[in-house]
Amino acid sequence: MNAHAPILPILIPMAAALLQMASGRVSFQRAVGLLASALLVFVTGWLTLLADDGLLRVYALGDWPAPFGIVLVVDRLAAAMTLLTAILGFLVLLYASAGFDETGIHFHPLFQFQLLGLLGAFLTGDLFNLFVFFEIMLLASYVLLAHGGGLARTRAGISYVVLNLVGSALFLIALGLIYGTLGTLNLADVARALTVPGHDHALARLAFALLITVFALKAGLLPLSFWLPHTYGAAGAPVAALFAIMTKVGIVAILRVQAIALEPVMPDLLDNWLTTLALATVAFAALGALAATRLQALVAWLVLLSAGTLLVTPAQANSEVTAAALYYLLQSTLAGAAFFLLAGLIAEQRGKAADQFVAGPPLRATWLKIAFLLVATTAAALPPFSGFVGKLMLLTSTRDVEAATAIWVVVLVSGFIVMAALARDGCYLIWKHKTAARSLPGAPVGWQRATATALLIAAGPLLAIAAHPLSNYAARTAAQLHAPGVYVAGVLGAGAITTGHEERP
Repeated sequence: MNAHAPILPILIPMAAALLQMASGRVSFQRAVGLLASALLVFVTGWLTLLADDGLLRVYALGDWPAPFGIVLVVDRLAAAMTLLTAILGFLVLLYASAGFDETGIHFHPLFQFQLLGLLGAFLTGDLFNLFVFFEIMLLASYVLLAHGGGLARTRAGISYVVLNLVGSALFLIALGLIYGTLGTLNLADVARALTVPGHDHALARLAFALLITVFALKAGLLPLSFWLPHTYGAAGAPVAALFAIMTKVGIVAILRVQAIALEPVMPDLLDNWLTTLALATVAFAALGALAATRLQALVAWLVLLSAGTLLVTPAQANSEVTAAALYYLLQSTLAGAAFFLLAGLIAEQRGKAADQFVAGPPLRATWLKIAFLLVATTAAALPPFSGFVGKLMLLTSTRDVEAATAIWVVVLVSGFIVMAALARDGCYLIWKHKTAARSLPGAPVGWQRATATALLIAAGPLLAIAAHPLSNYAARTAAQLHAPGVYVAGVLGAGAITTGHEERP
């Protein structure tokens, strides 16, 4: 059974989506989706435990060995990202099953295909199949974005589709250049081929520069990030919550390609420009959060800010920085998703005022006020929650890098701006009410939405409590990621290791 474990996270959502399409009853689709998502949490948790032994698990589809066949590769990073995706997917689906899934058609099969694309992107060991899983993920997201209808979602969907089509075209061009130059698209074989003399070094640099540009578009790096706040701010709350992990796919792809293929032979490809643009993204997102007029729009800016903060790390090529980034990635994803779900609940409870930062009727549910304070404290990186721990780890790990001063200044100043924005806007949502305004009856929250939101918000304090074991796992993950020789040998066999890919201490 262990031998087939790597493909289970792909088979489960695929089978669930096909089964859901066999019946149009929403109740049946809900049951299948929730059961499949719960099973996915169990399987990815088991896979994460297996991966922590440090061994690389390579699954060759059709028993065709790499680099000739399609391979799935499970290391600590891939396993952890699949577990994060599965947990987030289950909780978001639980929230959506309280009625949001009935506002349009085909929500549940598309949701499973979205999970399929996300999980496949984290597990694949082949750049072309990374493109395939990206497209599955994006095709599902196009329709999920428009779920529920409305002019704002239609407008956001048009720009989102156009930009991603351009990104997909660039992705194919980059893959064509890499294959034409190196003769392979298997990541381990690409890493091996780059160390062999004879290929066009300049053309290879161009190809990988295009590839990183595509990943940067998916991650929301400035100046390719203008679509993200508008898109995430217009989506339905559960869809936006699931989208919180989509930017992380691009970031993980950059980290993996940089550590395995580029760092040994092109360590300077990301120098200066990526860190500079990442810091510009952080500053831009902080100002956007300050100018936001709605809670969901503000959260979208915070997702962009977390992406910019994470994009500082690949250029450092440092396992300590990568380990801190992985913890920050975990907590920022869950905090962003929790904030989106909470924004949806608050909007329903405030009637016409919705989630706008204007004086409106007071919130009836006290727990929503407490929930806002908890998740806002986490998002603002205030102690004692995981946002503070993650940012502290990240800043501490970058204290000796070349751009340390710029990183510290931008990250700290942007943090103060976000703190001010959340404090100001929280006053409108919690304390500032219209004169003589009465609480609106509002729609009942329901146990599904309350449970999903509460569990995601609880991640803030829980991840802080478990910071030591999680940071240790992140350190082991980063050490494995920054040992490209082990990856190449695990996928291609020990004989594939060349001089440029010995494992570093």
